Amino acid sequence: MSTEKRINYQASNTYSTLNKLSADTQRIWMVFHGMGYLSRYFIRHFKNLDPVKNYIIAPQAPSKYYQGPDFKHVGASWLTREDTVNETDNVLNYVEGVWQAELAHTNCELIVLGYSQGVSIATRWLAKYQRRCDQLIIHSGGLPKELTAKDFSHFQETTKVHYVFGNSDPYINQDRLDLERKRAEALFGSVQERPFKGAHVVNEEYLLQI
Repeated sequence: MSTEKRINYQASNTYSTLNKLSADTQRIWMVFHGMGYLSRYFIRHFKNLDPVKNYIIAPQAPSKYYQGPDFKHVGASWLTREDTVNETDNVLNYVEGVWQAELAHTNCELIVLGYSQGVSIATRWLAKYQRRCDQLIIHSGGLPKELTAKDFSHFQETTKVHYVFGNSDPYINQDRLDLERKRAEALFGSVQERPFKGAHVVNEEYLLQI
């Protein structure tokens, strides 16, 4: 009979940044990629933002894997249904480590963006560590079922929450849209819904508007 055991060990992980954090920085973005991305590629979606005023931080999902039959491209996933509770703790501890390394002593406007699978990590991190942000962008992803409005009671009344999605996204039909809208309103109250013409892609144009 096999027995599954568990050990604790120290690990490290990378993350990517874009532009420089300086006295001229006005906005800091914490951006969480979707499944299949690497942070150094995902962060390119933010290259058109003013490089002087915007500093972007992209955490890296720890579980990397080869994509496709030729084994040339590498992607990553934040979580799976396997050992989810423990893996969530590991991931959120890592994200908090990135925050402590980069943002613990800054007073800039903070924008948190989760794209696709990254929505679940962004919102769980904000909830677990009671981190505030000035804007939260829920982009083409689903909110975790276990979160409640109490998890975000630390949010300021001025925090803006955006729900961004493509009107031809194959993962978001009308039933899913209605469900996510209800979840978002239950968690945050007022939510700015921002549909755009497109599929399951990052809406770079909307990022410039923000």
